[in-house]
Amino acid sequence: MASKPRKPSTQLAEEPRISRGRTRPEAIFPVAPPASALPETYASTLQEIKTHLRNARIRAILAANPIVIEAYWHTGKIILARQQEAAWGAKVIDRLAADLQEAFPDMGGLSSRNLLSMKLFADAFPEGPIAKQPVSQLPWGQIIRLIQMVKAPATRDFYIRETITHGWSRAILEIQIQNQLHLRVGKAQNNFALTMPPADSDMAAQLFKDPYLFDFIGTADPRREAEVEQALVDHIQKFLIELGTGFAFVGRQVRLEVGGEDYPLDLLFYHLKLRRYVVIELKARAFTPGDVGQLNLYLSAVDDLLRHPDDQPTIGLLLCRKKNRLVAEYALRGLDQSIAVAAWQTQLTESLPEELRGSLPTIEEIEAELAGDIPPESPKQGGSHD
Repeated sequence: MASKPRKPSTQLAEEPRISRGRTRPEAIFPVAPPASALPETYASTLQEIKTHLRNARIRAILAANPIVIEAYWHTGKIILARQQEAAWGAKVIDRLAADLQEAFPDMGGLSSRNLLSMKLFADAFPEGPIAKQPVSQLPWGQIIRLIQMVKAPATRDFYIRETITHGWSRAILEIQIQNQLHLRVGKAQNNFALTMPPADSDMAAQLFKDPYLFDFIGTADPRREAEVEQALVDHIQKFLIELGTGFAFVGRQVRLEVGGEDYPLDLLFYHLKLRRYVVIELKARAFTPGDVGQLNLYLSAVDDLLRHPDDQPTIGLLLCRKKNRLVAEYALRGLDQSIAVAAWQTQLTESLPEELRGSLPTIEEIEAELAGDIPPESPKQGGSHD
């Protein structure tokens, strides 16, 4: 008679445990066994449990954050109302902070400074319920910096959306605000609408900005593209932050040989979300129509030689010191390749009001004066010259 197969035991195998020193029936100093003595499945099982617990902790934090933010908002709303009704001053806030800290000794965030931040929060977001608004998904520290640095509600909403989408830390959020990303994102001149499907063209257009800010390479005016390239590679982490989420650096001066001649690509990237190579050409001068033809050659070569069958067609980005929008528009019109043209700067400058234009000296005039070579003043048109 054949024996029945044995069912696996649901109890842990009784094996002698490793201990430190002597043991007694109810007393032991246990020691974890070495990895070599563990089952083969132990490592994968450990990783599975660690991943599950790590994800559970993240979900718990994310679930709790809106509750904490809502509590802060309600506290700020009460303080704001009392200040408006009874003119509460700093002394009252100090007393309130002391009493709350005594009542909740295990709870942080109840200092006078933080209570005033809660009031600013309630004032900046007057409409409730706050837990259903996107801002409640941000950590408290980021909310405070956002309120301190951005006053316009629409602009705050932009940075809230971008922070949630890209998972920015507080430091990255501060950099993007300081560099006025909201005024530059999606501003690069391009022909994407004519060369890509609508969904792809909209996404790609939002990836490229104008101008790009390369403040980390210093304010000196580079004379050669090689200087700019080297500075960007030296500061590749900051350069990737300025480019935006999803860019992976492939190489600098990527050598292409066509027809027996070398054509080095300035910078080659791959965008993980668009699934496309991105060729970036740098110019330390103004844009010229011939730049488009050069970049078109590079895009065709990358598509032909590097592009994987699952990749989408390559995108080109021309970064020039300055550009004429109409010249760029005509140069891009009718192309099959997807190209964007944008300027780059080492510092952001505000445009002068119309009434002040012409009343200040130009850079050339200042340089001439410093060199002791002041050009003679030319008479103004339409007026007498004494």
